[in-house]
Amino acid sequence: MIINQEALARLYTGFTAVFNAAFQDTQTWHDRVAMTVPANTRIMDYKFLLDFPMVREWIGDRQISSLEPKAYQVESKDWEATIEVDRNDIEDDQLGLYNPIISALAQEARTHPEKLIADLLVGGFTTSCYDGHNFFAVDHPVGTEAVANFAGGSGVAWYLLDTTRAVKPFIFQLRREVQLVRMDRQDDEHSFMRKKLRYGVDYRGAAAFGLWQLAYASKETLNSTNYAGARATMMSVKNAGGRPLGLKPSLLMVPPSLEAEAREILQAQFIIGDPASGGAKTNVWQGTADLLVVPELI
Repeated sequence: MIINQEALARLYTGFTAVFNAAFQDTQTWHDRVAMTVPANTRIMDYKFLLDFPMVREWIGDRQISSLEPKAYQVESKDWEATIEVDRNDIEDDQLGLYNPIISALAQEARTHPEKLIADLLVGGFTTSCYDGHNFFAVDHPVGTEAVANFAGGSGVAWYLLDTTRAVKPFIFQLRREVQLVRMDRQDDEHSFMRKKLRYGVDYRGAAAFGLWQLAYASKETLNSTNYAGARATMMSVKNAGGRPLGLKPSLLMVPPSLEAEAREILQAQFIIGDPASGGAKTNVWQGTADLLVVPELI
């Protein structure tokens, strides 16, 4: 292939088509647990999270839930990944070698928000959320009460989430969409000095904690007893006025090391018990939540 700007433009068009196809075909789960918020500025304020709205009977004047004069701000960050293409490979029509790499770039960009959310889950025991307490804590202030969304323990963590609402447990703030960019002019210094053309992906965004009420964590052994306790505790959470929030635990997130236990709780028809007490018994928790196994949860 003769290398000129027209040929390089066609090359970029081809790479873009490969990138877009792989990006669209990549399955993701982050939209199940995080609400995507388009951002029009670098820093967004989510003070609406300071109140959990509920409908009440209208008697007398309306009771107005005013947003507290506090701030919960999230700053977008820049993310990128870049590859190099040898100019000789273009001359020798070896571009098929790079299509899988371009596809891998697209897949990485598409799933990157999930890595950010997994980091939030892992760090939620030591990182504060909008109320100033760790996202997973035993002392979230609700009115005059201290409410827990952490069961304690010292083992491998597992997580129970309510993903049925418009507001999610996490936020994915998107300032600029993912795009494939290039540095392939023949008069670019890198191309001139090293015979390398560069292609990369970048976007601007951030992940942050949403409503702690919609997430519950435990480091106790994952079994039917502790799973039942987590569900009961989560569904008993009330607002500052003492009204139950009506939470519906719908998703169990676990690392690969707990997949077998999670599948037994959520998918097995029977639970194998002590033979002395009758052996197998009906699994009352079958189908009570979806299962999501996340390799990044370590």
